[in-house]
Amino acid sequence: MILDANSAPLPSRIDADVCIVGAGPAGIALARSWLNTPVNVCLVEGGGHRPESLSQSLYEGAAVGDGRFDPVRSRLRALGGSTHVWGGGCIPLSNGDLSRRTWVPNSGWPLAYEALQPFYERARETFGIGHHALADGSFLQQDGQETHAVVSDLLEHRTFVRSPVFFGEAFRDELAQARNVTLLLHANVTSLDAGPEATHVESLTIRSLSGQTTRLVARQYVLACGGIENARLLLLSNDVAPEGLGNRHGLVGRYFMDHPTCRLGTLQGGVPERVTRPYDRTGGRGPTPSYPELCLSDAARAHYGLLNARVRPFAVEGAVPAGVRALRELRRAFRKPTHDEAMTLDGQLESAQPAVDASRTDRSITALGKAVATAGLHSGQVARAWYRKRHGKLPVAAERVDVVGYFEQAPNPDSRIRLGDERDALGQRKVVVDWRLTDLDWHTYRMSATIFGSELAKASAGRFTPDAWLADDARSDAPIHGTAHHMGTTRMASSAREGVVDLDARVHGVANLHVAGSSVFPTGGWAFPTFTIVAMSLRLAEHLHVLL
Repeated sequence: MILDANSAPLPSRIDADVCIVGAGPAGIALARSWLNTPVNVCLVEGGGHRPESLSQSLYEGAAVGDGRFDPVRSRLRALGGSTHVWGGGCIPLSNGDLSRRTWVPNSGWPLAYEALQPFYERARETFGIGHHALADGSFLQQDGQETHAVVSDLLEHRTFVRSPVFFGEAFRDELAQARNVTLLLHANVTSLDAGPEATHVESLTIRSLSGQTTRLVARQYVLACGGIENARLLLLSNDVAPEGLGNRHGLVGRYFMDHPTCRLGTLQGGVPERVTRPYDRTGGRGPTPSYPELCLSDAARAHYGLLNARVRPFAVEGAVPAGVRALRELRRAFRKPTHDEAMTLDGQLESAQPAVDASRTDRSITALGKAVATAGLHSGQVARAWYRKRHGKLPVAAERVDVVGYFEQAPNPDSRIRLGDERDALGQRKVVVDWRLTDLDWHTYRMSATIFGSELAKASAGRFTPDAWLADDARSDAPIHGTAHHMGTTRMASSAREGVVDLDARVHGVANLHVAGSSVFPTGGWAFPTFTIVAMSLRLAEHLHVLL
């Protein structure tokens, strides 16, 4: 059953066995584990079916510290969460990502890879990629995939799979039809109401922008509203615990991480196709294609004391002939757009503002007719581009190759989410994202540029020129920004003095409150987090099944 607070009255009190706050991949995966069982589930989402400017405005906040960060454009408040615009990339963390590394302070999960592996296996079905076999930190490369030109002890290839599943679309009907699930839309949780001594949650308060207020009472509560909002809601719940719920040791909101990204330099000359074609994502076989990623090897990271990292070489074309440009316009008009974390190199979710859709193509008869005529008039240009592609070259010669890096961030207690003084439309204090990088992060960027640049230049017979900012100590000018992968703010640890949740994702000291999503990640590797988010949610669901 779906109840929309913007279009229907809500009861003054709702009772459930389990309440899940947030209907992104974590919350939906959890709710689905109880479909059509005796367990009464209430799934609470602050947005609607699709992104909307008014709901999205509740994510506004301030940003300080390092890098470029926008709290409102880096996440989506809607059914399905940020998977409305995700790239579909699925890959597990590796055993090395989960292990403690002596050169990375505060690293190491309290879980081994073996504890997560069975849930990774199950998560494949959720993402519709069950026929792809798993390996440590990778999927197995499929037979027939292209041999990679880059061969080095310092680098390795890992394989990710692109899922076709967009959670809000894929699972909306089954959630609506399940007899034991109530999905609330436009229902914003404003506080968790704790009992005496803040050792358990008695209820939570829901408010809508249309003016409704509801109290929800459950046996178990799960926060699954994202790496920023999970921490914000705990900090806002301060009626009984002045410092915020679960925050006795001041750790809620700390250790905020993203996957920083930046251009490291450029390749020129040589044969650029040798290093661009293997990592091109415009093709792919079937509905769930797999692609390689070029990464630092475990040996390189240990030897040089680096965080995890990967790069993608992007061919930057010279002038595109008119005939080729017209043919591409025709293809865009009739092809379903694909999502990729590099659709915009700044990594921000440009589609988060629903009034803006930069990917929209003019499909009018006039525009299509003009494109057909232009392609026909310049058929020789089209033929040359086809010939080049047929013989393993780029259809249009590259002016240069941009080498873009994507990095693990060092867990840093000074990088944090806190509450500011400004308030949103519901009267709640907005967040301040204080994103801070460490010396280890900067060392990783500079050393990675040297390693990747040298090996790519060798493979392409070209020359690598690092970007000037890498040699500059003025970090404020560095073009670092996030990729909307918010992690670490309620980190998992065996001790309440080291983390916010325990090995079962239960908030330390709060008997019936758990947290799902990447906010529990102690470290994040470089891997796209959504696959691990769902695996961890399935693990949490198994634990909660015992309690319920």
